[in-house]
Amino acid sequence: MSSNPLLTKMQSRMQTAKEMSDEEKLYRFNGVLYPSLMCPEEHLKALDGMKAREDDVMLVAYPKCGFNWMVGVLRKIIAVATGETTESRMPPLIEFFGPDVLKVMDEAPSPRFLGTHLHPDNIPSSFYEKKTKLSLMIFRNPKDTLVSFYHFSNNNPVLPSVQSWESFFSQFMSGDVPWGSYFDHALAWEKKMDDPNIMIVTYEQLKQDLNSGVRQISGFFGFSLSDAQIEQIAGESTFNAMKQSSTNSHGNMGNVIFRKGEVGDWKNHFTPEQSREMDEAFSRHLGGTRLGTILNYQQHCQ
Repeated sequence: MSSNPLLTKMQSRMQTAKEMSDEEKLYRFNGVLYPSLMCPEEHLKALDGMKAREDDVMLVAYPKCGFNWMVGVLRKIIAVATGETTESRMPPLIEFFGPDVLKVMDEAPSPRFLGTHLHPDNIPSSFYEKKTKLSLMIFRNPKDTLVSFYHFSNNNPVLPSVQSWESFFSQFMSGDVPWGSYFDHALAWEKKMDDPNIMIVTYEQLKQDLNSGVRQISGFFGFSLSDAQIEQIAGESTFNAMKQSSTNSHGNMGNVIFRKGEVGDWKNHFTPEQSREMDEAFSRHLGGTRLGTILNYQQHCQ
């Protein structure tokens, strides 16, 4: 059994999930679906009173856009830059915390490492008031995001069983998946791109040049690293390296969270009709936007 209390609690909840019906595993809060075991309503309500700090390190991403990969990268950046180990700072999703953990976080030393999958309008207002650095890091092309979300849901006991690829595709396109619509998240972040406290990095950019990504991310958060330190962190932070060490960091969920990490895996799943439907949705929602341009949809999805 892990000595990490949050990881231990997560593993316990996964055991509980095996005795629950699919209908019990999700609920709606303000119109959005959430996993009832991992972030019940009392957790989300408790976030209203969460007190942000200006020096919080905040990682924000829609599910399956590379969040857990970047958790590992940021842990290494913080450890190298500050000399502090981050072993005890486990999955930083604030919606998983609950009232008791939030009290502990109020007393935690700075810099606190936090994260969320929440829609930007649902992130506690204190993070905007304190001008905390919010890095939407990362956004990923929607086709690969959908595929990763499908496999994650299919192998995660705290989420309902996936009936079929076709049914999950429809649910994703309509936004009836945990944490809501990909396109709703994308459009909300598109409106915040001029905020100097928000940085957007794409999964595809990081896969292509992780060294540059580590340099950009560390600079954004105000951490000063040498070229040698950046190269070391990037070398230890490839997706494959994270996957190999995931048993220690994520227990039995390691192989579920870190599956392939490929760009273009959508081609092994989408039918031509589904590909066209996603192309049309992307054009309708994000065509001509700055985020749409950054995602480079033409290169990765057509």
